[in-house]
Amino acid sequence: MKTVLSYIRPHRAILGLQFLIKFAGTVLELFLPWMLSAILDDAAPSGDIFKVLLWGGGMILCALMALVTNIIANRMAMKISRNVIAALRHDLYDKVLHLSGSQADRLTLPSLISRLTSDTYNVHQLLDNMQRLLVRAPILLLGGMIIAAILEPVLTLVLLGTLPLLGLIIWYTSRIGVPMYGQVQTALDLLVRTVRENIHGIRVIKALSKSDDEIARFERINQELAQKEQRAGIVMSVTNPGMNLLLNLGLALVILAGAFRVQAGLTRPGIIIAFLSYLTIIITALMRVPRLFVIYSKGAASARRIAEILDMQADLAVKPCDRRPSPCHIEFSSVRFSYNKIKDNLQDISFSLRQGETLGIIGPTGSGKSTLVSLLLRLYDPDSGEIRISGENIQGMAPEILYSKFGVVFQNDFLLTGTLRDNIDFGRPLGDAAVEAAAQTAQMDYVSDMDGGFSSLLSVKGANLSGGQKQRLLIARALAADPEILVLDDCSSALDYKTDAALRRGLAVGYQNTTRIIIAQRISSIKNADKILVLDSGRMIGYGTHPELLASCASYRDMVEVQMGVVSR
Repeated sequence: MKTVLSYIRPHRAILGLQFLIKFAGTVLELFLPWMLSAILDDAAPSGDIFKVLLWGGGMILCALMALVTNIIANRMAMKISRNVIAALRHDLYDKVLHLSGSQADRLTLPSLISRLTSDTYNVHQLLDNMQRLLVRAPILLLGGMIIAAILEPVLTLVLLGTLPLLGLIIWYTSRIGVPMYGQVQTALDLLVRTVRENIHGIRVIKALSKSDDEIARFERINQELAQKEQRAGIVMSVTNPGMNLLLNLGLALVILAGAFRVQAGLTRPGIIIAFLSYLTIIITALMRVPRLFVIYSKGAASARRIAEILDMQADLAVKPCDRRPSPCHIEFSSVRFSYNKIKDNLQDISFSLRQGETLGIIGPTGSGKSTLVSLLLRLYDPDSGEIRISGENIQGMAPEILYSKFGVVFQNDFLLTGTLRDNIDFGRPLGDAAVEAAAQTAQMDYVSDMDGGFSSLLSVKGANLSGGQKQRLLIARALAADPEILVLDDCSSALDYKTDAALRRGLAVGYQNTTRIIIAQRISSIKNADKILVLDSGRMIGYGTHPELLASCASYRDMVEVQMGVVSR
């Protein structure tokens, strides 16, 4: 909560003014029953019309002023809540984008999505309602009790007798309810993950006739979430009827005792009516307490989840590292890495590339090819060993400097909803010449067949493009900024052999000074690379040129025989 509260501090001045306006409007409401008692006990019995009109006019004026001040205060509360949550959501999104790969893996993507959406909404509701009710309810409660005690001290004692029981109900339900809403948000994470998986895989689900199975799986998770919400709701719902019972019993006792006191001449009817009005005000204020606690329970649980991310320390901080002259552009030295810190996903990886050289990486699924790229981009840090670019350890490079060196196409990349130009430019002011040159190298010849050319709109996730067209668009995006290092992670699998060969020729001619790392399953895609790295189960089982590997690496030779039929050295 401290992290979230820090976002409120810049608004302290306007928040204080809003509280003063809310306070003034609430106090004006407390005058209304007292004025009514004056009319009933003094002005009306004496037949003084002037006093009746005077007190009646005062009541109308107080009611109007209370209305205006409450409207102003509520609008200010809404503005404060909106600005606070906008800043909070912005910083949370920024923090999410700067999480390391291991932190994102630990939190999971569905949880990050729900924290950015439903959790920030719950905190918004908490801030908004606390500003509206946290000032108003206590003033009405305490002010009403003070004025009621002045008017009728004896009857006030009856009301005070119910307060300890009310406090016990509120304490009990909040102690149990707040943790339960945290469990509800965790269950919501699982629901978001399930929906996300189904939406991403909707075509596969339909193609394999698994719609009924996925509906059943969703129903189980949905029911689990509903049950947790129901249990939390049942606990919190005890507050409302319990308080109703106690308050109504108190009201009945007040009316009964008041009748006896009026009959005995100890008080006047106007005071009893005013006291009942104040009692109604007190009851209304107390009835808002359960609502506040429900909102607080949700908001506090969500605030803790948000603070967990905002308070996270960067585990990929820039470290002071030495820089040494090196003829190599990229160096891996005895690199070892494990995702779960139990079994190594990469072990003892060592190689080097000069500026402008091409490295081809090949190996079976799960051999660590994409993991190697993730380490080069410093999405994770190796458990041991060093990775250097131009002699500088990447752990000593600022992220913006490191990432500016790369043009990357990941194995499972994404496209934005927008134009072809927007997806290639990607928010970088590159200009039309750079966009068109990159598209030409990436063999995006299909642009000329589209009605809008580079201004043609893409559907969500590029659904109106074929697999090969998407891959060429992603490659153009990576090439557009003329990167120092180009990483292509199995991004030509949907290209036909002719287009793949044309792409490789275009890279060789137009990007001679760019160091290229190409992960592929096709031998033809990496056959002419300066160096080829063969991985299997996270280990280097071969490193060299195509002819060298044919002579020294049996696994590579087997792949060549399977794909090309004849081993040619």
